[in-house]
Amino acid sequence: MKTEELLTRVTQLDPAVLSDADKKTRVMSPDIRPIQSGLQLLGKAYTVRCHEDFLAVIGALEDAEAGDILLIDTQDSRAAVVGELFSMEAARKGLGGIVIDGACRDISTIEQLDMPVYARFVTPVSGTTMALGELQTQIVCGDVEVNPGDIIFGDDDGIIVASTSELEELLPVAEQIKLTERAVLEKISGGTSLLSLLNYPEHRRQRREGDASSTLKFRL
Repeated sequence: MKTEELLTRVTQLDPAVLSDADKKTRVMSPDIRPIQSGLQLLGKAYTVRCHEDFLAVIGALEDAEAGDILLIDTQDSRAAVVGELFSMEAARKGLGGIVIDGACRDISTIEQLDMPVYARFVTPVSGTTMALGELQTQIVCGDVEVNPGDIIFGDDDGIIVASTSELEELLPVAEQIKLTERAVLEKISGGTSLLSLLNYPEHRRQRREGDASSTLKFRL
């Protein structure tokens, strides 16, 4: 499947259903939070590793292509490596977003951008510009491994990471989950009880009896 088709199908979903499709899906730490709300993060990872220094981030801004998402492993830095200028430049270039395992600053400006920015925390202190850092190498961001070219997908709930091959396997399952959820929501909106749509009594009984194969599921 072409990457463009893959991303188009992903836009119809959300990270929650992809996580439900496989509990082993890489999900970033909940400490990595969006600066803005209501924006979808989706694109290929352009990875950066730095520490208390943002020279490498400048290099990434120069090299990354439209649609790419900067994934920045600051290695527990306490200084901000992204602020309003870098965020605005990323938006100008058409990047898909920025995810910082570390700090950003100038959030009053970033909050006005349509390009999503995520960070672990906010500080007014900026880093230095002396260390070269590393670009397009495997990093750890949000406590999960990220490789250059991995697909990054996020919303207000959080961020998942998957290779294109992993995403191809997840999509059919996630799409079916989404269809089921929509059907359930429609029935609840029409006055149907949620519990009446679940096999809850049978599942609870079977679990009490020690049936390890029993699962909670919808009855539609």
